[in-house]
Formats: sequence, structure tokens, C-alpha cells
Amino acid sequence: MIRALRRSLFERFAAWALRTRPPEATPVVLAQRRVYVLPTRAGLLFALSLLVLLIGAINYNLSLGHALVFLLGGLGLVTILHTFRNLVGLSLTVGAPAPVFAGETARFPLLLNNAAEHERRLIRLFFPGQPVAVVDVPPQGSAHALLPLPAPRRGWLAMPRLTIETVWPLGLVRCWAYAAPASRCLVYPCPARAAPPAPTFAGVQSGRLAGDSGDEDFAGLKRHQPGDPPHHVAWKSAARLGPEAPLQTKQFAGTAAQALWLDWALTPAALDVDTRLSILARWVIDAEAAGLSYGLRLPGKEIPQAHGDAHRHVCLKALALYGEEA
Repeated sequence: MIRALRRSLFERFAAWALRTRPPEATPVVLAQRRVYVLPTRAGLLFALSLLVLLIGAINYNLSLGHALVFLLGGLGLVTILHTFRNLVGLSLTVGAPAPVFAGETARFPLLLNNAAEHERRLIRLFFPGQPVAVVDVPPQGSAHALLPLPAPRRGWLAMPRLTIETVWPLGLVRCWAYAAPASRCLVYPCPARAAPPAPTFAGVQSGRLAGDSGDEDFAGLKRHQPGDPPHHVAWKSAARLGPEAPLQTKQFAGTAAQALWLDWALTPAALDVDTRLSILARWVIDAEAAGLSYGLRLPGKEIPQAHGDAHRHVCLKALALYGEEA
């Protein structure tokens, strides 16, 4: 009950702190005005203990008691300054996260830069309700962190509010700041596990398209990838170059390879949009793994035939953003 109330209060405070702050361009500098300080539970107990000691020292007129209270009180004040100094002035930069598939975990790369000549210790970074990353930032140096965030659905996954905090050195006070960097991660549709075969795949047997008469023209060699047809491997080249050289696969240019289109109209019309996109995502991955040249047709959009990692990304991005603003 108390923990839920505390979490609710912090959420309300975070919303208030960022009320006039749109997504920020990086680097984000943690200036003094955006760093907040509150005592921790240990800090409250420490203050209560000092109060009890002070009452006892006054009641019994103990000079040593007064000295102890003032000594510990001064230590508490110095701790506040050191904790505040441990966070103020840090600079935060967010890198571009790698695309993921829906249902996976996106990872936002963060870089903390320290322009000061003292080390920043035990800096904690986290998204609401997500695991915490703890880093130490060396003097006039930087530290990296990867923050995980679940990606439940396709499209753009915006980076949520980021909390940067520290309780170093004694854990008596907590200093923290909020940041809302303008960063997002592209989430591909989750590939269907049991996708129906596309009509253009139906004739693929042993890595060749049905109707392939073997008269394609040799177009060159490419690096061998898992899923390439064994009879397309350049065995003579491998024997000549030796066992340490990577395997290569022969590429052919012919009419059969130019007929592979992954078309929205080929997916079952009775299924919902996301399921049809998942089927197309599976076809894109399978076509790329087979080393085929393929194109993608969506309502109002057509991507020409090609192959390779860049083409795969273009096709999956089109599926991820289908029906959404880019």
C-alpha cells in the first residue's frame, strides 16, 4: 500500500517536472535546476537519531552529546553536497537503438559524459518499471549503458522518461533528474511461426524455383549464408582457396529469380492486418535467407526487387510502419 502510494506520488511529480519539456535533443546536460534532492529512508532515520541524541544532550546537559550531534549533523550536510555534486553537470547522449521484432526487448544505448575532474560513482539509470543500469563515470571520461525496454507491438517505440539518480556516498539522500530524449526504436512485425507458403515459394525445391531449367546466366559469387542451396556453393573455388577461406555461393540471373514478389494480396484476406503483416515478415526473412531477389507489394506502396541486409531492412520497415505515420 505504502509502496504503491509512493510510486504514484513519484509518477505525478515526474509528470509535473516534465510538463513543459518536449522530447529533448541530445546531449542533455543535468544542470542544477533539474536535479532534485530528498532524504532516503536511511536519511530520515539518521535525522531522527540526531534529534533523539540532541534531546538527550539537552536534557542531561552533556557537552560531548552536543558535540556528537553537531559532528554527525555536519557530516549529513557534507553528504548532501557530495551527492548533489555527484550528479550535477553530467551530459547524456542517446544512440540509435537497433531495430527489433515485436515481442523482443529493445535496448537503448546511453552515453554519460563527465567533464569534471572528479569521478561520478554509482550513477543509476532506468526507465519506469524496468531494470536498473549502474555505472561509474571516470574524470573527464564517459561511460556506456544499455537500457532494456519491452517492444510489444510493431511501429515506432518512443523512448520513455529516463531517470538518472545517485545516493552516493552514504545513501542518506537521493539526488535524481528526469530526461526525455527524442529517441525511438523501430519495431518490426513479429514473423509468423506457421506462415502459409507464398505461391512464389511453392516451387522452390532444393534451392531452385519450379520451372528452372538451369539456363540462368552466372552473375557472380557472394559470401555463403545458412540456407543457400548446397549445389550453388562454389566448391572449386573453396578447394582452390583452402579451408581457411570463407565459402562462396554462385549467383545466377534469370527470369525465374526475377518473378519473386511478396504481395499483400497473397495473404489470407480473412486475417487481421497485423497477422497478414507477420506473414509477409516471415516471407521476407525466408526469401533473404534463401538468397533470392524479392520485392514487396503493399496497398499504395511497392518496393522493387533486390536482396541483402539493407533491402531486408527496407521491407521490414515498410511492414512495421504500414498504416502509421513514419
